[in-house]
Amino acid sequence: MSRMRHHLPSSCQSHPGLGPGQEAASVRHLSREVEPLHGQVRCQAVLDRFLVDDEVYALPVIGTAGQPVALIDRATFIEFFSRRFSRDVFGRRSIDELLAHPRYRHGTPLVVEESCTVEDAAQLIIGAGMRHMVTGFVVTGGGRYRGVANGRDLLDIITRRKQAVLYQMAHYDALTGIPNRSLFADRLERACLEADRSGRLVALLFIDVDRFKQINDSLGHSAGDEVLRQVVARLKACARQVDTVARLAGDEFVILMEGLGSPEQVASVARRIVDSMQEPVSMPGQALVVTVSIGSVVYPRDDQRVGGLLAKADAAMYEAKAAGRNGFRSYSPDMPACSTGCISLENALRGAIERDELELHYQPQVDLKGRRVLGVEALLRWRHPERGLVPPMQFIPAAEESGLIIGLGEWVVRSAFAQLRAWLDAGLPPLRMSVNISALQFRQPGFAAFLEGQLALHRLPAGCIELELTESVLMKNLEEVLRTLTDIKALGVRLAIDDFGTGFSSLGYLRRFPIDRLKIDQSFVRDIDTTPVNESIARAIMALADSLSLEIVAEGIEREAEADVLQRLNCQQGQGYLFSRPVLADGFTAWWQASMRDDLAFNS
Repeated sequence: MSRMRHHLPSSCQSHPGLGPGQEAASVRHLSREVEPLHGQVRCQAVLDRFLVDDEVYALPVIGTAGQPVALIDRATFIEFFSRRFSRDVFGRRSIDELLAHPRYRHGTPLVVEESCTVEDAAQLIIGAGMRHMVTGFVVTGGGRYRGVANGRDLLDIITRRKQAVLYQMAHYDALTGIPNRSLFADRLERACLEADRSGRLVALLFIDVDRFKQINDSLGHSAGDEVLRQVVARLKACARQVDTVARLAGDEFVILMEGLGSPEQVASVARRIVDSMQEPVSMPGQALVVTVSIGSVVYPRDDQRVGGLLAKADAAMYEAKAAGRNGFRSYSPDMPACSTGCISLENALRGAIERDELELHYQPQVDLKGRRVLGVEALLRWRHPERGLVPPMQFIPAAEESGLIIGLGEWVVRSAFAQLRAWLDAGLPPLRMSVNISALQFRQPGFAAFLEGQLALHRLPAGCIELELTESVLMKNLEEVLRTLTDIKALGVRLAIDDFGTGFSSLGYLRRFPIDRLKIDQSFVRDIDTTPVNESIARAIMALADSLSLEIVAEGIEREAEADVLQRLNCQQGQGYLFSRPVLADGFTAWWQASMRDDLAFNS
C-alpha cells in the first residue's frame, strides 16, 4: 500500500505577499474535521459515503496509531467503481486491499503539519503537483491525523490576502496612509444618507497647503513628502475621532465631519487646524512654517446634492486664499461654486452618444505560444471635445450611479457587433469579440432578447461573441442570475468572468454557472516573474479552472518575462501592452495584418 508523503517546510518565517499587519495564518484554520477511514472498512461503504454526500472531496485513511496513511480521492474512487464489474470484484474488499492492488491507480497524497503557514502549504502544493489543489491534503498535528484541507480553500485565503493589499492600494493614499478620493467619496455618500435619516448635519473642510509648489521646488520632493506627512498628522490631531481625514490629490485634503448638531462645530475644528500650523514643521537642518487655507460647506444647508458639496467647499477655500491665505472661510451663496471649466461630468456624458464622442478601442487576445490572434476585447472610451480622452475610471462610475451605463452598454454592444461584421465582410478571419457587461445592463429585463436581436441584425455567429462579467455581478440574486446566464448560453454566446480573483466567488456557484473561461486579473499578472504570491495565485486559479474545465486568459501582460512565466504555468492565452495597447478599429486592422505578415511577432 502506498504510504503518505510528509512535507515539512524548512522555514515558516518568511511569507512574501503578506500585507502590513497581516499575521501568517496556519493550515490549522483550513482544516475540516472529516471522519477518517480505517484500512479494514469495505470499499462499498466508502462508495456509499461519497454518493450520499457530494461535498466530500476526499476521505483520509488512518492507521492504528492515529497517523494518516492514505487519502481516498473522490473522483478517482468513483471513476474506478463505475467500471464494469469493479463493484462486484472489489466492493467487499477492504480499503487496504484496494490501495495495494495494481489495478487501482492513485497518486501519492500530501500531508502537511497544522503549524505550516498557508503560504508555505501553497508552495508545497506547487512543488508536489497542482492536482492537490483539487484533491486537497491531510493536516496532522504531531504526526496524528487532524483533518482534511481543501486546496480551493487555500486558494481562497491567499487570494483574500492579496485582495486586502489591493483594497489598501485602491482606497488609501500610499504616502500618508489616509483614505484617498475614492474611499472619501463612498463615505461622503453614506454620511449624507445617514444625515437624511437622522436630521443631523454633515460638513466638509477642504484644506489646501499654501505655496506648496514653492516648498517642492526649493527643498525637493522628499522634503515636500515629509511636509505632507506632518500636515496630515496635525489634521488628524485636530479632527474628531469619528471624522475622516482624506487626501484628494497633491496638497489637497478634506475632512468629512458627520453627525453634527450645529455648523459652529465646523468652524471650531477649522480654527484648531489653522492654529496648529503655526508651530514650525521639523525638517532636517531647518524649521519651516507651513500654513493652510480652508473652505467649508454644510449638508444639507448649503447643497442638498452630494455631488455639489466638494465644489462649494473648494470655492470657499479659494476665498480663503484670496483673503491672504492661512485662514478659513465658510461657503456662502455669492461664491462661484464652479468655474467655467468645471462642467458636470454627468450632464456632459448624457449627450456623448448623440454628439458621437464615444469610441471603441480594441485590444487583442493572443495565443501565448505562437502569438496568434484569437480574439479582441472591445473597450469603451470617451473623447470629450474639451477634456480630450476621458479615462474610463472617471466616467464609468458616474454612468453607473446615474443609470446612464445602460444606454452606454447597449451602444457598446451594437457598435462592437457592427465592427465585427465589418471585419468579416472585409475578409478578415473570424475571431472572438469580447464585450464587458455592467451589472445594471445584465439585470435589465429582456437583456438576452436584446442580444439575440443584435446577433440577428448583424448576422453574427453567436460563438464569436463573449460577454465579460465581474464576480460581483454573478454573486447577487443567484437564481435570477442563473436564469439569465442560461438564456444567454442558449443563444450560443460565450461567457467569461472578468478580473477573476478580485471578488469573492463561491466555488459551489461557479460549478453551477455556464461559464466558459476565467480572466486572471492583471494585479496577479503584474511582476509575476518576481512576486511569488502572484505566481502562487495564478497557479491555483489555473488548477481551479482545469478542475472546472474552463479556459484561462491572463490580463495586463506587459513584459516578456511575465509571458514566459504564464506559459510555464500552462496559461495558453493573454492580452496586454506587450502585444498591443487598445487601439481604434483601423489601428487594430493594421496591427492584425502586420502581425500576420511578420509571423505574428509584432510588439507595439
